Amino acid sequence: MEISSRPPKLPEQNWLEALNWQPSSHQLLQFQDLYTQILQGNQQLNLTRITAAQDFWEKHLWDSLAGIQPWLAEGATVPATLPEDCRVIDIGSGGGFPGLPVAIAQSASEAQRHWQVSLLDSTQKKMAFLETVALTLGLENVEMICDRAESLGQDPAHREQYDLALIRAVGPASVCAEYALPFIKHQGIAVLYRGQWSEDDATALETALEQLGGKLTTVNHRQLPVSGDVRHYVYLQKQQETPQKFPRRVGLPTKRPL
Repeated sequence: MEISSRPPKLPEQNWLEALNWQPSSHQLLQFQDLYTQILQGNQQLNLTRITAAQDFWEKHLWDSLAGIQPWLAEGATVPATLPEDCRVIDIGSGGGFPGLPVAIAQSASEAQRHWQVSLLDSTQKKMAFLETVALTLGLENVEMICDRAESLGQDPAHREQYDLALIRAVGPASVCAEYALPFIKHQGIAVLYRGQWSEDDATALETALEQLGGKLTTVNHRQLPVSGDVRHYVYLQKQQETPQKFPRRVGLPTKRPL
């Protein structure tokens, strides 16, 4: 799509009703700047197919933040307490979601919490672009890591070093769990962003979690506020150390899910 000299504006939304959380005026400007830059970068990098303003707000901004809504909203019941200086890893960040909206929401200047967010993706061009975006937005709590989850999850500098892992990907939940659990500390949390969810999905995931040292604690079912589409946010907690053989070598988790 062609970007005019006047980029499209995100629609005004009732954030408080949608998420029980209200962004500041500065955060609203950051969300708008993020949208503008993603549209511009999308022309060369194929970052997202979701480009209409309403869809971007709902399926990228709202959806990204709905996964961490228990820690955003006042008085919400949380799957586990996270430290104020929470270390977060967004696995397979792609176009920067959910990592960049989460970093905007949980930056020190705008929130009591100051989350440090690492965006992990194996595409160098995307990571270089997102680094520029983060600098332009003034996000000092973001870093980019260009690597594969299977490799980085075996690196002592990253293995079991994070309080929270976010993964919004297409594929079996067991694969997402194998990518995420090695990164988080004991009692840390992984959030799997899912579309549909069933008892069969939960059963298959439980089998994998028995091997990975994790436990399924909560599944939040939510409707997107505009389209009414369904999303599920699956919360896993690490109960014991993940065996060193996980994650398995590159490509194996997707070829042979647990």
